[in-house]
Amino acid sequence: MKTKSGKAPKPRDARVQYAALPFRSSPEPEVLLVSSRETKRWVIPKGWPMKGRKPHAAAAQEALEEAGLLGKIEKKPVGSYHYVKNMRNGAAILCRVDVFPMQVERQRKSWPERDQRVTRWFSLAQAAEVVREPELADIIRDFTLDRGQQDGKSVNGHSSQQGRTQNPGPDYVAEAPKPVSA
Repeated sequence: MKTKSGKAPKPRDARVQYAALPFRSSPEPEVLLVSSRETKRWVIPKGWPMKGRKPHAAAAQEALEEAGLLGKIEKKPVGSYHYVKNMRNGAAILCRVDVFPMQVERQRKSWPERDQRVTRWFSLAQAAEVVREPELADIIRDFTLDRGQQDGKSVNGHSSQQGRTQNPGPDYVAEAPKPVSA
């Protein structure tokens, strides 16, 4: 792969994106994957940084927009992976994606990209097999629910550990966007 300048991009030149790794335990851990809009391959919800939002909050917003997911997202990524994003203008951009685990509480009936994507729950082993990015497959394969406790505080000031004994440490509650009145 080469950039517009004709040179192969280096990992240090990668553009950063943020992703949610949506998970649930029922009874075995599962992750939710979404289809990409263009190629229909299985991916996790991800996107570019958002002005005024911390990385984990941007990842939670992507999970809401791309998959209708609400839940608690961890402040610290479990890893990162690289992929090549093919832009509409023909450019190929190397991206590094920081991955934030998100404990899914529910999926909305309606969300912005519902008609453009398919969502599906997979076991960790199945998900690692169907994603095309080897580093993402490794993150999914190595994912466990007992990674240690976080501080239990959410971005909005509420405790994320109330009434939970095996909490993997999520600390941000994704909220639906507020309706805009005309």
